[in-house]
Amino acid sequence: MGSDGMEVIALFGFLAVGAVALFSFIAVASWSDNRRKERESYYHNDTLKKLAESSGAGASAAIELLREDARLRAMRKRQDMKVGGVVLVAVGIGIIPFLHALIPHAPIYMVGILLLLVGAGLFGSSFFFRSPAE
Repeated sequence: MGSDGMEVIALFGFLAVGAVALFSFIAVASWSDNRRKERESYYHNDTLKKLAESSGAGASAAIELLREDARLRAMRKRQDMKVGGVVLVAVGIGIIPFLHALIPHAPIYMVGILLLLVGAGLFGSSFFFRSPAE
């Protein structure tokens, strides 16, 4: 085996170790994030339960807090849909000339139009569909 073969093996080893490290990090980060969200949800629900079991003013405050929380979640979801739609529209607009210049005689640029339409649909649906909490 020549020096070129050894370089290829070394490069493959480096890339394999890098890929394993990357996906291991992603798995641990995802697990820890889900664990944190689970703890926050548990403590939030425990606090609301204690408030609801208390006097009448506490119960009404807990219900109002639940309604406000649901309203904020729905508003955040709509805002995320708007941002996602705008990003997809921008990617679609940017990829159309790139793909057309890359392969000029094939209609591969239609992929950009697909992204643009999906982004427009996502952006538009954030205005038309409302959650039942509103």
